[in-house]
Amino acid sequence: MRNVRLHLIGGFELSFDGGAPIVLQPVLQRLLAFVALMPRGVEREFAALQLWPDNSEERARASLRSALWRLHRLPVEVLVATSTRLRLADHVWVDARHGVEELALDQLGSPLMFQSLLADLLPDWYDDWLTIERERLRQLTLHALESRARNALAALDLSTAIDLSLTAISIDPLRESAHRLLIEAHLAEGNAGDARRMLDGYRERIALDPGLTPSPELEALVRQRRAAMSATGV
Repeated sequence: MRNVRLHLIGGFELSFDGGAPIVLQPVLQRLLAFVALMPRGVEREFAALQLWPDNSEERARASLRSALWRLHRLPVEVLVATSTRLRLADHVWVDARHGVEELALDQLGSPLMFQSLLADLLPDWYDDWLTIERERLRQLTLHALESRARNALAALDLSTAIDLSLTAISIDPLRESAHRLLIEAHLAEGNAGDARRMLDGYRERIALDPGLTPSPELEALVRQRRAAMSATGV
């Protein structure tokens, strides 16, 4: 089976067996990206209407048939089409799906791949259907980073826990769960002052958004740990 990799984070790139990127027309890129972001596949009718929203239903279906015919001329199958549904071929690796899963499991092959997953999803595209997909990817990436940070914290790999927490915070500066992991890592290191500083910084950030305050649990975490460390003379 040939190695087919589809990159959507940071821009579109399709390659076979580690070779040079395959040049595809924009309409074929959009069809492939749209289906690749639907893990369970998608109805043909829905795909046609989303990808050709300005066409009539008949013309949208015809455009889809034409695009599928051109994709099927590639030397490797990338899409599986039935009379009613479309799905990505099983052997196609997609960074926005498989790469994020590998991030959560700490199975990425290199720091470069780690950094590449933090870029935006298809940043130069302005299709309406991408709005939800960008938010979905952002949430998956944040959960993956926090999962790894939590595992690192449990293993007392505190520098890694801090780095991963900071990466999550750089994506969403108001995300309390990421700040909590960062604060817990500082406390585990015995650095109550750093933990307090992180909490104060978080409080200042969310003060710019009316109605947001740190949860009582987060405040209590720092207060209790600082009290415990003072009592033991740490």
